[in-house]
Amino acid sequence: MEHRDIEIFLTLAQELHFGRTAERLHVSPARISQAVKKMERRIGARLFDRTSRLVALTAIGCQLRDDLAPAYDQIQAAVARAVEAGRGGGGVLRVGFIGAGVGMFVYEVAETFRARHPAGEVQALEQRYADASTLLAGGEIDVLLCVAPALTAEMSESPVLFREDPVLAVSARHPFARRAAVRLDDLARTPVLRPRLLGPEVDALAVPATTPGGHLIERGPDFGTIQEMLALVGAGRGVYPVPAHAQRFDSRPDVVYVPIEDAPPFAWRLLWRTAATTHQLRAFAEAAQDVVAHRTNPLLEPSPEAGEGAGG
Repeated sequence: MEHRDIEIFLTLAQELHFGRTAERLHVSPARISQAVKKMERRIGARLFDRTSRLVALTAIGCQLRDDLAPAYDQIQAAVARAVEAGRGGGGVLRVGFIGAGVGMFVYEVAETFRARHPAGEVQALEQRYADASTLLAGGEIDVLLCVAPALTAEMSESPVLFREDPVLAVSARHPFARRAAVRLDDLARTPVLRPRLLGPEVDALAVPATTPGGHLIERGPDFGTIQEMLALVGAGRGVYPVPAHAQRFDSRPDVVYVPIEDAPPFAWRLLWRTAATTHQLRAFAEAAQDVVAHRTNPLLEPSPEAGEGAGG
């Protein structure tokens, strides 16, 4: 059984969707179908029940997934460790981020990391809302700075680096724009935008299905990037909760940011694939924790070094 076929099977077992699996692995849906049929012929039994609307693992498929996944993760981790050893702890660490403010923080951490590990290199890569989690799971980036926790054993996370108050992005013409603050129950009074392709568990971190008062929250159009979201908000198509640093980095004349009094804060952390954990990645996470020490919100506060330079 070829390594690529195993990768296709395990990815499809997670996604249960041929199109998403093909996108994640950067191949055609036909290639996914061919690999599954090849494995089913070799095993002599169906691994997936497939209809035009549903893909589900059979009992034998579930057994094969449970047997293969741990061994596959061990192989991936062994290869990653070997590559890291061959590079002497160096090489390129690809760090994903979403938004200009978050990018500034990533570069600040990268400077601290490189000062400690000169052989290492950090490549900061801006991501779309719609792509970040998929690219992380598919190995296109090594680590992602985000507000989502590790929801499965396949993902690991750093300790929470810092927390940030939420604000509601609304059109300058929206009635909420004239208020000093809103509450979560107010979200039932206006459409709330939806990030494209974001899983329901992650989406619910910012926008619950219902308000604390039990009112259903209507969802508006979807978006794939920060700029798409701001354009929809400015046009009055919906509102969306964002971290407070958006007031500084995403200022627009047609968008107003209103504090949300009773919403939980966004908890920023680093997220990476458990099987791809390396010494280099752990060192980057340690650098991030050191950078945020004694700072409530590094996205809104200058680093101590920057402050000293300004004063000199």
